[in-house]
Amino acid sequence: MAMLRSAARLRVVLWAALSCCAGVAVAQGVDRRADEMLRNGFESIAAGPFTDTEAARFLAQATYGPTLDDIAHLRSIGYDAWFDEQFAAPPSYEQPFLDWVPTQPPGQSGVYQQQRLEAWLINSVGLYDPSNPPRVPGDDLRQRVAMALSEIFVVSDRNATLTLQAWSVASWYDMLVRNAFGSYRTLLEDATKHPAMGVYLSMYGNRKPDATLNIRPDENYAREILQLFSIGLYQLNLDGTRALVGGQPVATYQQPTVRGFAHVFTGWHFNGCPAASYPTCATRWYDPDSASWRQPMIAFEAYHDTTTDKQLLVYDNVALPNGLLVHGGNAQAELTQALDNIFAHPNVGPFVSKQLIQRLVTSNPSPAYVARVAAKFNDNGQGARGDLKAVVKAILLDTEARYGHLGAYDARHFGRLREPFLKLVQLWRITAPRSTNGRINLSADPAEEYGQAPLRSPSVFNFFRPDFAQPGEVRDLGLVSPEFQIATDTMLVSTPNDLHWRIFYFYVGSTYSYALEPDALLMDYAPYNALAATPAALVDRLNLLLMSGQMSPFMRQTLMTRLTALPNGNGGRDRVQHALFLVLNSPEYSIQK
Repeated sequence: MAMLRSAARLRVVLWAALSCCAGVAVAQGVDRRADEMLRNGFESIAAGPFTDTEAARFLAQATYGPTLDDIAHLRSIGYDAWFDEQFAAPPSYEQPFLDWVPTQPPGQSGVYQQQRLEAWLINSVGLYDPSNPPRVPGDDLRQRVAMALSEIFVVSDRNATLTLQAWSVASWYDMLVRNAFGSYRTLLEDATKHPAMGVYLSMYGNRKPDATLNIRPDENYAREILQLFSIGLYQLNLDGTRALVGGQPVATYQQPTVRGFAHVFTGWHFNGCPAASYPTCATRWYDPDSASWRQPMIAFEAYHDTTTDKQLLVYDNVALPNGLLVHGGNAQAELTQALDNIFAHPNVGPFVSKQLIQRLVTSNPSPAYVARVAAKFNDNGQGARGDLKAVVKAILLDTEARYGHLGAYDARHFGRLREPFLKLVQLWRITAPRSTNGRINLSADPAEEYGQAPLRSPSVFNFFRPDFAQPGEVRDLGLVSPEFQIATDTMLVSTPNDLHWRIFYFYVGSTYSYALEPDALLMDYAPYNALAATPAALVDRLNLLLMSGQMSPFMRQTLMTRLTALPNGNGGRDRVQHALFLVLNSPEYSIQK
């Protein structure tokens, strides 16, 4: 298999290079900008969408990509009703699938991270669920928001312990799914108590100080909950820009604050852990089936620090005098006060809102866009703070989200590099893939081919940092380009090669040996084969579904020239496969506008 894929990779790299260069002469003097729509400004955003392309573009931000049925449905009911449907849709969880897997025949009953990814793909792509037929997931917005949250609240199966704990990692993702439309304050507490996070950032088994045993509370989780999950390193204005004093940024906290939170986060361990086994709880360490890996951690008061005053965050109107938590409370009471202290910090709204905007809409939102969403975080209109449902809707219906590509802020800098693995997910969404037995065998680790996979980050800092700026023009202009951090030389070759392998070998009717396996996910090209006789019709369909109608005249003509020159063999499939591969690897598609 490795030799076959290596040969295929060499062919596709050479072919892609030649195909790219073939259009250079055509490109000269051609306007590559997409045609801009003119809007009259009399109708509100919520009254839309008014065209198929508007609907497709919205769905590209709010889900993993549109289908024709999705577009038609959204246009028939409008944005507000669509949000109501999505908010009410039953959440799709991973754990039920993992619970079903052990009931299958030998050879198909093991539960590892591969099976967790199966569950993720069923819920995210919207595939038939063999564990609960005839269920097909329909909570597309919730799943997309959960993915965005997973890149802020990071837990990874690359951790040496969690790699064997597929149930616990799935439970973590299910926790994000459950909280995707809930309260940020609840999310903060659920994340803090989850055993996967307890292991990942070494909070489980954290102990009060003991000078005799040379024990000091672990500061790992205390540092990251502040830096990465809530407020960041510097004081922010409501619009996400740094608040300056004397021209310099102001730190949100110092080492004594980290130390204070570390002392708060003592005395927590797996639910069901015998007190005598604290802090190792050895009897449950290697048992992946134990419910303790999926249930919130519980407090063990004997190991909680009740003798130290804890320095927490200090800011205007802080509930605790000077941010000082006076010792003496039990573990839960002090945890509640500490998380309330974080939740009320003025940085949380802009810090969280900006990152969600970056994950869903654009890498460089205007300060005004961030401020509008942060204001909704601070007050959802009914006096509630941290309502993620209101935040998500504000992000996706903002003027900049809907019209930023047309110049609502700065069209030249609007948009984001598509996350590489999500290219594959969108491809599958528009080709209705299926396997013989309903299972999914990815055949290769997505993290190796795409530089990422759900909950497979190399570190707590995610696959890419929200403030990463590609050296050169991006950095020189003071912009950021987070996803470019994993656009390495290796990934720029491996990603299109993997897409090529799947597009050209894994389709309904393929005789390729690995496509004949019962768990091979095969794409259905029939709806596109029927269009292939007219290249313009095929290109226009892919332009709508993959690029929201934003394909430039230059790119459209280049594709049509290539497809017209290609014999319409195999009932149209040859043209369809070439069109899919070229669009998915084009620069224009790669930048989501």
